[in-house]
Amino acid sequence: MKRFIKNIASEREYVITREKEMPVSQYYGEDTFNFKVMRQKLPANVCKKLMRIIKEGERLDPEIADTVAHAMKEWAIEKGATHFCHWFQPMTGATAEKHDSFLEFTEFGEAIERFSAETLVKGEPDASSFPSGGLRSTFEARGYTAWDPSSPAFILRSGIGATLCIPSVFLSYTGEALDKKTPLLRSINAINKSALRVMRLLGNDRATRVIATVGPEQEYFLIDMDYYYKRPDLVLTGRTLLGAAPTKGQQLEDHYFGSIKERILSYMHDVEEELYKLGIPAKTRHNEVAPSQYEIAPIFEEANIAVDHNHLVMETLKRVAQNHRLAALLHEKPFAGINGSGKHCNWSLSDNLGNNLLNPGKSPQDNVQFLVFLTATIRAVYYHADLLRASVASSGNDHRLGANEAPPAIISVFLGEQLTKILNDIENGIITKATNEAIIDLGLSTLPVLSKDNTDRNRTSPFAFTGNKFEFRAVGSSQSIAFPVTILNTIVAESLDILADKIETKSGDVRQAAIDVIRDEIKKIKPVLFMGDNYSREWEEEAARRGLPNKKVTVESLPDLVTKKAITLFQSYNVLSPVELEARYTIRLERYIKEMDIEAKTMLDMVRTRIIPATMRYQSSVASSCLRIIDLLGEKAPVDDQKKMCATITALNNDVIKEASKLDELIEKASTIHDELEKAKFYAYTIKEQMGKLRAEADMLETHTSDNLWPFPRFWEMLFIS
Repeated sequence: MKRFIKNIASEREYVITREKEMPVSQYYGEDTFNFKVMRQKLPANVCKKLMRIIKEGERLDPEIADTVAHAMKEWAIEKGATHFCHWFQPMTGATAEKHDSFLEFTEFGEAIERFSAETLVKGEPDASSFPSGGLRSTFEARGYTAWDPSSPAFILRSGIGATLCIPSVFLSYTGEALDKKTPLLRSINAINKSALRVMRLLGNDRATRVIATVGPEQEYFLIDMDYYYKRPDLVLTGRTLLGAAPTKGQQLEDHYFGSIKERILSYMHDVEEELYKLGIPAKTRHNEVAPSQYEIAPIFEEANIAVDHNHLVMETLKRVAQNHRLAALLHEKPFAGINGSGKHCNWSLSDNLGNNLLNPGKSPQDNVQFLVFLTATIRAVYYHADLLRASVASSGNDHRLGANEAPPAIISVFLGEQLTKILNDIENGIITKATNEAIIDLGLSTLPVLSKDNTDRNRTSPFAFTGNKFEFRAVGSSQSIAFPVTILNTIVAESLDILADKIETKSGDVRQAAIDVIRDEIKKIKPVLFMGDNYSREWEEEAARRGLPNKKVTVESLPDLVTKKAITLFQSYNVLSPVELEARYTIRLERYIKEMDIEAKTMLDMVRTRIIPATMRYQSSVASSCLRIIDLLGEKAPVDDQKKMCATITALNNDVIKEASKLDELIEKASTIHDELEKAKFYAYTIKEQMGKLRAEADMLETHTSDNLWPFPRFWEMLFIS
């Protein structure tokens, strides 16, 4: 089926070709080596073993690897794949892949397709240029990729090509984790072990595995590609470094949940079609608050798969946009003056029987279990708010956090009215009666009845309980969710173990012992609970009195990754060794410096090579116009207003030139600072402030310059013409 879409900006028409429409259920997961394919392609005994490896976390049996490799190759070739790759997540924040052909040759020169068990299980990319944070020297190229069976292989299609992608971890020659997936998998093991310990202690011996589940909501902007390529700042940094705000932004709130335009809806349809083929459960699509801003949200999945799928969502959003002559912007703040984009990371815990451990249960035992897991999560946030803040620290997210469109840098927990009251009653030993709204009974005479979905939501809270999950709303839209989820899993695992230790020291009824421990914990951790407006100045002052950290910029937050507390935590749960943690801190710091340096130099280049020449032409045009009028009408010609206009443009031009020179000097000074943290601080405070001054002058100049001479697309064009 062919559809013709008109590009408004260029007046060109282009064609999108798609197969005949069919129900999603008929092609969902067709490009994924999933359980259905395994049952079809593998012998029954091999299929059972592989499923146990995936579902129960058993160690990979080398004896079945050859059979799996052969079946995977045959399936991929049937799908049109000619190459394969180990698809992994280095510490760049993106994904990486090196394609190898299935093609090999016999001793007689005959071409055959071959894919061995050894190739499936292990790869060796020439990966010396990936950031390692000092874990290895750049001249040491060897790093290993290793198959992660818990995440299904898939077919990646681009143009006329198709590649078998094998989700993998990435390790150094000496065994350190060089990626984001390895620590995530370790944290998944940690939360499983700690959660099962608590469940056994409380008498729950039914479940054999606990799984962290995640559902990341992805926000993004779409603009016409012609505008995108006329903006060097968007191409090089992902955000507009210059640009005056349009007279209309999001004031009328007419875009939020509004009717989706035909071109955008066609794009969304094609994105979802690609995701469904990959077995990614995209569920929700809608217009977001800012003009040209949108959101896509999936159904909950196991954390490891959810992380992989979110990377694929981001890549698909960008790739499919090109087919529609659009550009997908994932930066946290692409346009100043309107809302930025986040990635609400919905996190919960489930057992292998399908029970959500953050969902109030139907029996007294389940209800006490729920309260223990709830308290453990709150406790984890209270004691490790610094790590959660550091997990989302980036130059892009610094523009968004605390900007009255996203949660502030202060990490607090919102529970809702009833849960907050129940915890207060437990703390104070108050007996409360059930209400008609309540649906579960704790089975202890001194405890209240509990209900779920028992309050309104608080969109200003960075960490909110929303019925049966916590929503970590501070994650940036361009970020991998792997590290925030890794930290969340690890800190909750620690708190579960600490609560279990305390419960074990008490005698008598274990449920009553658990409530006693919860009561003691609430007294210590309740400063992190907040029900009000997180945007308010009053909360910032109150949070300071409570001792809650408020680290507003990345350079203040990143050092928390390498404190003694953090090192002990990650080492004790075998999630990150001290050198692996130090490496991540170093890489994040280096990335911040590089991003800020690119932004500063891009802004300087745009101002000097585009804006100043354009506005000087306009200045000359206005001056020449005045002179011609005077020449025609004489000295008494009414040109006072034109002279004022020329004077204004001249003054603004001079100010822009002056501020640009100051920025140039500061960039040069930054290059002489050798201490990385000090250099990052110099960019965060001094250079960023100067960029703000230059932008203010340049944006003012934009509002005084002829539209046909201004060298870049304006905000109103990019945001309102789609």
